[in-house]
Amino acid sequence: MTALLPPAPATPARAPAATPATPAAAATRRPAVGSVHSWDLSTGVDGPGTRFVTFLSGCPLTCLYCHNPDTWRMRDGKRTTADEIVTEARKYTRFIAAAGGGATVSGGEPLLQPVFTGELLHRFKHELGLHTALDTSGFLGVRATDALLRDTDLVLLDIKSWDRATYRKLTGRPLEPTLGFARRLADLGKEVHVRFVLVPGLTDDPANIEGVAAFAASLGNVTRVDVLPFHKLGEAKWQALGRPFLLHGTPCPTPGQTALARAAFTAHGLHAV
Repeated sequence: MTALLPPAPATPARAPAATPATPAAAATRRPAVGSVHSWDLSTGVDGPGTRFVTFLSGCPLTCLYCHNPDTWRMRDGKRTTADEIVTEARKYTRFIAAAGGGATVSGGEPLLQPVFTGELLHRFKHELGLHTALDTSGFLGVRATDALLRDTDLVLLDIKSWDRATYRKLTGRPLEPTLGFARRLADLGKEVHVRFVLVPGLTDDPANIEGVAAFAASLGNVTRVDVLPFHKLGEAKWQALGRPFLLHGTPCPTPGQTALARAAFTAHGLHAV
């Protein structure tokens, strides 16, 4: 809530000479530069339609199945201005609009750079007229300002497990911040697509799936659930980084197992794909 200004004095004092902005004021300005891993055009996996996707560097989670471990460290990204990203996206706006798409800010974890992420979303939406999406784990949801969320049309929210011990084993972090962010999005009426990765022997327990499904259905703003079969396409990146890929021996789920997981979400009235 904005505080009311005190009444002006009866005899105004002489205005002081203009001075440079204070450090505190300067700190509130949106930085023009962020740490960016890459950008790409994608269809069907980063939100509806064909989308311009900006992948930011840095992530507080260390998911065992991550297919982009090269995005974990912010210092490994390229310092890139918002102008550069918007200029690149502008080249494709007519094509994107015709394809019913938009722009997505992903990662890594974009809320590790919330001010830069907010600037990109604002400019994508208001300058380029694009549908906007935020792809996030929700762990840093408290960093998303109301202004950032107003400029976000859709949140792609990863709920990686309902069982708390499994979630921590999988990500290295607790689940509760994600659930709190999900409830905040529900209170705001913000459209959400939930993403759930099905990993045999890790997230495929029926009670675990049921927990995610029941929670998602309780929110009232989840319009789609993506049940994503675990894959090993990122294993080579782990090897290149000298990191052991601990899920090397884990099988990919069968089509039947994936169908059963989707059915659990559908049973709660959710649109699962």
